[in-house]
Amino acid sequence: MHFLLNERLGILLPYSEKEWEKYPAVEQEKILQKWENIRGSIPDRIQELEKQINILQHQLNHEEDFSLSCRLNEEISELASIINDLWLWFRTTPSIKNQPREINAADNNSRHQ
Repeated sequence: MHFLLNERLGILLPYSEKEWEKYPAVEQEKILQKWENIRGSIPDRIQELEKQINILQHQLNHEEDFSLSCRLNEEISELASIINDLWLWFRTTPSIKNQPREINAADNNSRHQ
């Protein structure tokens, strides 16, 4: 698995030619670590886009030319769509399959209290 830059979103996205379950657990863990680093940058990317939207909205509020207003609305709409897609990717959290979770005594005690 590797990560490719999605120019529209401005972040790296996972790309694989095989199914997630076919990766060994150790490799899955490395991939997840890299994805967590990428995921951690998504809120900053969203904040950048929100600043661009604010600038465009300010321009739109003062624009009197209808065709320019339409163009500004389209740009704002596209940026909002990108933000929505980024939030979807931010919520994407693959997990490591086939790894039994060990339950220790502290876990068992906390369930029974």
